[in-house]
Amino acid sequence: MPHWARRTGDGWLIAVHVQPGAKKSEIAGLHGEALKVRVAAPAVDSKANQALVAFIAERVGVARSKVRVLRGERSREKQIEISAPEVDVERLLAPANGH
Repeated sequence: MPHWARRTGDGWLIAVHVQPGAKKSEIAGLHGEALKVRVAAPAVDSKANQALVAFIAERVGVARSKVRVLRGERSREKQIEISAPEVDVERLLAPANGH
């Protein structure tokens, strides 16, 4: 199990370091004890958070409603909750298919 992800009864908690305003949304590797994610959306009016949720949901193959920002709404350091225990979070570090 990766050190940036923790299994819960309902799914996963993932430590994420977000870089808003990037050229494209992508996983940028690790940042300390967190998964580093670049998102194309700016950090304005929760647009970066919404883009992050959509990006994570797409990468692990679940509906957006299964992913939410649990902590760090206004910070680069966030805790993301994925309410899908069957998800393989290691897929986040795999190369994106055609992206």
